[in-house]
Amino acid sequence: MIRVERDVLARSAKTGLWSRSSETAFYLATTAIPAVRAASAIRDHWKIENTSHYTRDVTMGEDRSRIRCNPGLFARLRSFAFNILKANRRSSLPQDRYRAAIGGVDYLLGLLNIPQR
Repeated sequence: MIRVERDVLARSAKTGLWSRSSETAFYLATTAIPAVRAASAIRDHWKIENTSHYTRDVTMGEDRSRIRCNPGLFARLRSFAFNILKANRRSSLPQDRYRAAIGGVDYLLGLLNIPQR
């Protein structure tokens, strides 16, 4: 078992002020590993969480999705679009997503250099 204590800074949207708190997280490892390796694995996990999952949840609205029939298919389509936009980033992801929404499928295909129909 790995125990990590960390300080967290949170900004209040209402006041704009920062508040500091501390939290303790526990991780389970199946084998004994050195602290340096554990810290690296935890940082790598949160790097993926903050760059990919958070963006998919917030920008792509994945958690708000009401799709109940074949949700895995639509998650893959969102991932496909997310990866295209990320590889061809021109500005912020929400702005690129808006641009892609206006351009439609042909715009996304143009980013991939795939000939249109």
